Order: sequence, then C-alpha cells, then structure tokens
Amino acid sequence: MSHRYVLGISAFYHDSAACLLRDGEIVAAAQEERFTRIKADESFPARAVAYCLENSNIGVDDLEAVSFYDKPLLKFERIIETWLGVAPRGFGSFLKAGPVWIKEKLYTDRAIREGLGGYSGRLLYAEHHESHAASAFLPSPYDEAAILTIDGVGEWATASVGHGHGSEIDMLLELHWPDSLGLLYSAFTYHAGFKVNSGEYKVMGLAPYGTPRYVDAIYGELIDLRSDGSFTLNQRYFNYLSGLTMTSPAFDELFDGPPRSPESSLTQREMDLARSVQDVCEEVVLRMARTAHDRTGSRVLCLAGGVALNAVANGKVMREGPFDRVWIQPASGDAGGALGAALLAWHRYLQRPRVVRADDAMEGSLLGPSFDDVAIERALIGCGARYQQMTQDEIIVHAASLLASDQVIGWFEGRMEFGPRALGARSILADPRSASMQPSINLKVKFREGFRPFAPSVLRRSAEEYFELKDESPYMLVVAPVVQARRFPPSPGDSELWGIDRLNIARSDIPAVTHLDYSARIQTVTAERSPVYHLLIEEFNRLTGCPVLVNTSFNVRGEPIVCTPEDAYRCFMRTGLDHLIIGSFAVAKSDQPMSDAEAWQQSIPPD
Repeated sequence: MSHRYVLGISAFYHDSAACLLRDGEIVAAAQEERFTRIKADESFPARAVAYCLENSNIGVDDLEAVSFYDKPLLKFERIIETWLGVAPRGFGSFLKAGPVWIKEKLYTDRAIREGLGGYSGRLLYAEHHESHAASAFLPSPYDEAAILTIDGVGEWATASVGHGHGSEIDMLLELHWPDSLGLLYSAFTYHAGFKVNSGEYKVMGLAPYGTPRYVDAIYGELIDLRSDGSFTLNQRYFNYLSGLTMTSPAFDELFDGPPRSPESSLTQREMDLARSVQDVCEEVVLRMARTAHDRTGSRVLCLAGGVALNAVANGKVMREGPFDRVWIQPASGDAGGALGAALLAWHRYLQRPRVVRADDAMEGSLLGPSFDDVAIERALIGCGARYQQMTQDEIIVHAASLLASDQVIGWFEGRMEFGPRALGARSILADPRSASMQPSINLKVKFREGFRPFAPSVLRRSAEEYFELKDESPYMLVVAPVVQARRFPPSPGDSELWGIDRLNIARSDIPAVTHLDYSARIQTVTAERSPVYHLLIEEFNRLTGCPVLVNTSFNVRGEPIVCTPEDAYRCFMRTGLDHLIIGSFAVAKSDQPMSDAEAWQQSIPPD
C-alpha cells in the first residue's frame, strides 16, 4: 500500500519551517534558519522543505496536500484596519510595510507553489491560532484536553482557548489584537535593550535579579486585567500600532527613562522591568489556564504559541494551576505552526483518524537531519580536522570522562532538534557541579551576557531527587525549584551584593544550573526518547554520582543551532570549547590547526 504525505509550511513572518507527515505520523520537521544560518529566517523554507522530502525519498508530486499555517488575507485585513484606525499616525509604517504585503504576501499562494517548484496540488490554509492549537493537542499524549495558545498576534487572535477531543479541535474563546500578552512582553524586551522575537528569553533569565517594583504601574496604567485572564492594553504607552518601535514616550516616562541602548551595561532598572513584566505574565497565563479549565472541564492542558516558551510561567501553571498534567509543544513558536497546519490538514481536511501515543507523537522532537559516520568523516577531512574514531561505548566513556574532569564539549549526535531547545543532539555539555561553569560558558563559549542561566538535563528517574517537579519535562519547557536538600544557605555577604555580582555565589550542589532564585529549566531524559544521550548521562552519573549535565544549545549568540558536521566543527574552532564529540569521532581542540577565532568573534551580531 502506498503512503500518503502531507506537508506543513510556516513562512514570511519569522522562524519559517516545514513539517512532513507520512500516514499521519510526524517524520521530519526543521526550521529554515538551520540551513541558511540566518537566525529566525523568515523566507520561504525551501531548504527545510527539501530536507523533509528527501528524508522520505519523495517529490512534491507525491504530496496529498500542502497546508500553510495562517491566512494571509485575514492578516492583511487586520493590518489595513489598524492603519486606518490610527490614521494619519500610522502612515509611516504603512509606507514601510504596505507595499511589501501588497507585492509579496498577498501572493502567498503563488509564492508557495513556485517555492515548491511548480506544485499544482491541494493548497490549504489554516488560521494561525488553530495551527498553534493543533500543534499543542494533536501530537499530545491525551485523547481529550483543554488547549491554551498565547503569542504576539496571528490574523486577529493573540490568545485562544480550545477543547481537543479525539481528532477534533473546538475553538471556544479568543483575545484579539491589539491586546496581546506576547506584545506586552516584547515591549519590555525592547525597552530593556534586547531584540524583539529573540530577546524574550533574556528577560525571563534576567527577572530573578530584579524586584517587582513596576508591577503596580503595569496594572495601574498599561493593562486592565480581568479575572478570566482577558485584558485591554492602554495603547497610549505603546507604538506598535502606528510606529516602528514598540514603546512610546509615555512608556519612557512611566518606567524611568528611554529604552536601554543595546549592548550597553545593564542597570537595576532593566532587572526590575524584567521581574515586573515576568510576574504579570505569570499571573495572566495562570488566569487564562483557569479559564480553559472552567470552560472545558478537562483535567489536562496543552500549550503552544510563543508565550508557551516562557518556562517560568509554565512551571507556575504546573504547580498552581487546576490541571493534573500539562503538555507543551516543543516548537511552540511559529515554526510549530507548520506542524499544526499539517496535522489539521490530515485530520480535518482528509478526515483521517488520530492514534494517541502513550508518550507523545513528537519523536522526542528529534525530527531534523542526521549524518552517518561516512558523512561526518568526510566533513571533518574537508575541514582539515584531526580526530580519533571510536566505538559508541568508547565514545560514551571518553565523553563522560572529559565532562567529569571539567571539560566543556560540543555534542553532536543523531537527528537535529525541531524547536528552539537543544535536547542532547546539538548541545554544549558541561559538569553542573562546577561553580565557575555558568559564567565561563556564557562568556568564553557562547559570547553572551553572563547572567543567562543554563539548563540541566537529568535522568528522568532521578529528577525528583534534585527538583520539585511533579511531572516530566522532556522538552526543557518547565522551570521548577531545586529541592531544599540540595540548596546551600545564603552566604553572609550575599545580601550586600548588587545585580549581576550575585551570579557567582553557589546556591546548590549543582551550581552551574541553579539560578539566582534556586530555580532551574529542566530537561528530563529517558532511554526511550534519547538513547545515546541517556547512556552518556548514565556514565557521567557512574563516574561522579551526579545524574545531571549542563545542557545548552550548540551555537553562539546571534547564530542558529548547528545543523551539519561542518557547522559543528566551525563553531567548535571559533569558541572556547575544549572538545567536540561528533558521531563516532572525538576531536580535541589542542590537536587542531590554528583557527580564525578572534576575527570571527568580533563579527558576532547581537541576538
């Protein structure tokens, strides 16, 4: 019997991606940025599509349907109405964006067909938040669930509540533009001097350094928050309707000054802004989650949309919300819309039944390209690398021994992750017991701000020995406290330190992954999802008695996660990494020829 294929696509805003289903199963998915090396690449995902098709050895003529993640005409309607509603103030942004929409984005149908080499088959369009909802529920391990999606904006919706049952999704509630939690958070990201659509992680990481001294101002002036989680934003303080910036002069006045200049020194104000908006974000998400429970009566929740990447808010919903279990789509942002659109086409348009899997249908989110030893060795030779080949058992023992001796390694194994998190396939790994490891990796390897926390990968069976986590967290999308037994008491001088100076105080026996507030963004690892990575942590545990590793994405600031062996070797040579473990090959920095590291580091763009 021949297979049936559906391709999902997201593109033309940010984080373009493609996803392929075979007989309803997710068999391949990847973001375009990983191939083009342009972070958050918004262009048509030609390379991601090519990978997906090649992975199943098919062509576009074999596709049953192609499904796009939003409806461009509805989005254009919202943009035109927004410009008319704020005329004449919005004329400048109209002149900048209007011709692009008219020339390119209203011709999405043609762009997709041409991007697919003249595809003439079925082309379907899903609404943006339905794509998010489908990506949240349909791959989940639940036959029935409440669904909550929150992001910046789709066509009109900025958040939605739905109910999934079987292969059906009913959309129940929507919050509409311009009232958006994602854009509120992005406004503070912008004001703190970080880049919108990529710097939100920094705000979340910076929040524990601050105090919530602006919370009252946010509630009093910016947001009219209702008990069900819906709200209205006071547009006097924002500029995204009519201008080309996120915030207005009134915002500057309310929050003690203009936006921080990117790359300038952080002050206590930015830390307090981050803490304040994070506290508000958590409260809004918690209220929305309670409304989802009230409307559906479900005991389980599925989350997606860009705000679902806020792991601190997710952890609060898990601990304080009304749900027994919570499942979060690992590619919650717009990239995951490609997956949701494909699943909607399969179940709704083609009316195919859904099979619920006990874990989930995401294959550990390891859905990208893989490279065998022949391809890896060819790449290493092409790069002029000096390497040693080993068996898998030898590689595991060698890598664990390096980690136990305080070495930092680049780890490249199996299929690349889909979504923004490295999950043990394209990762930088280190020993979490080292108090100096967190700032060292940030500054010498990642070339990014020293305050940014790192995540622990922990054996699933050992997670509760280290973290207050009532459920698993396979996709590193939940923040939870380190258990009291592993915490160190505050040192006498801690209270006298200011801001970032508090970073270097060890707060637990795994200090490299324990944030300022004793929290950690956790990945639980099982042999079923990540067999080789699981073996590595097992061996590290055998050597050290610690079943935890530092895990951060294999890239530097401003660059996407590495995809190919060439990407990995290049990143390895241009950073402070000590060793590279890539497939069956071990590469030591001390054995390599000189690199152009210094010149390249000076060209690293802000992220």
